[in-house]
Amino acid sequence: MKLSSFGDKYTGQSGIVDLMADLGEALHTRPDMISMGGGNPARIMEVETIYKNHLINLLKEDDGAYNILGKYQSPQGDELLLKQLAALLRDEYGWPITDKNVAISNGGQSAFYVLANLFAGRFSDGSMKQIQFPLVPEYLGYTDAGLEANFFTSTRPTIEMLGDHVFKYRVDFENMKVTDSTAAFCVSRPTNPTGNVLTDDEIRQLDAIAAEHDIPLIIDGAYGTPFPDIIFDEVSPHWSKNTILLLSMSKLGLPGVRTGFIVASEEIIQAYANANTIQNLACGTVGPAIASKLFLNREVLEISKNIIMPYYKERAFSTMDLFIQAMADLPVYIHKPEGAIFLWLWFKDLPVSSAKLYEILKEAGVLIIPGHDSFAGLKADWQHAHECIRISYAQDAGQVNKGVEIIAREVRKLYENN
Repeated sequence: MKLSSFGDKYTGQSGIVDLMADLGEALHTRPDMISMGGGNPARIMEVETIYKNHLINLLKEDDGAYNILGKYQSPQGDELLLKQLAALLRDEYGWPITDKNVAISNGGQSAFYVLANLFAGRFSDGSMKQIQFPLVPEYLGYTDAGLEANFFTSTRPTIEMLGDHVFKYRVDFENMKVTDSTAAFCVSRPTNPTGNVLTDDEIRQLDAIAAEHDIPLIIDGAYGTPFPDIIFDEVSPHWSKNTILLLSMSKLGLPGVRTGFIVASEEIIQAYANANTIQNLACGTVGPAIASKLFLNREVLEISKNIIMPYYKERAFSTMDLFIQAMADLPVYIHKPEGAIFLWLWFKDLPVSSAKLYEILKEAGVLIIPGHDSFAGLKADWQHAHECIRISYAQDAGQVNKGVEIIAREVRKLYENN
């Protein structure tokens, strides 16, 4: 079988594909495996009951099953839902938007794939443009989204030590370069994998620099405001005509409905809708139907603020405390948990690579995510990138606690035997 360049790229080795395959295989053959590597949201029964009741009521409506199972959406998405989301963002944040500034996608990953390749890649004049990450590490799922090689560039962050075992990444504006080949900035806020939340000042600076160079600032808000609002510090939501904001229902606890939203200028929304129609024909209907119920009377904001965010905040800091207690005498540092559903651990001068540590921990019964694939676009290798791992604390607390014990035990062995 002879494949095209596209076929070679998307059937070849990929960090996210390898890890997802490994995750599925390990959990199938070893049901006792402690899964601290995936991005699945926690099962919060109070929230799940709300969604279940909405779905039941939708099916009870006249033509309810037909409306959510038997119809295509329009290219931009369900018109009522677009108006609801635009009104929510206007009322909550004062953003000057209408339904023409919003589109629906089949999840955030799908939206980023389309948008990234609209702006970057090979142009008709032969030039090549790239998506720039002003701060890495960034989301593993971005890494293979580009249709061309060398699709991303990035800037190494500065590291600020906040305590004996806590640190934070900062955007290094002094060394961040914008060139004629820079097509767009992209950041996630909160950041997957580190839980970092870019400050209001960092976001304003990035938007100003992007506007100066006539490129968009893409903000992936899959974990951010207004929903699911998994942000533990007070920060301001951001949007401008130069911003493309991606939102998602996944971390609300609805990853299976594969529903996301794009908030952008009318021109970008129209371009996205056209491209998405060619690629996907239409978006699904179940997720938007549930979203419409949640947006009614702003229930989604109450769920996010009063149930989802407090749940993850408690789990984040309790899990961080467990790690610090278990490895207090080792050169282990944790990125300050500011949002999302992960902890990012840095094992300074780790005797093995994070990829090798992944294999050791898998053999010991714990799945994590090694950090090296989260530094896409760096021009030079960086030892720090091979000393970090991402863990999820969204699973059952007892399992997470046991996983912390195993990770601490295996890491301690590595340092002591070095």
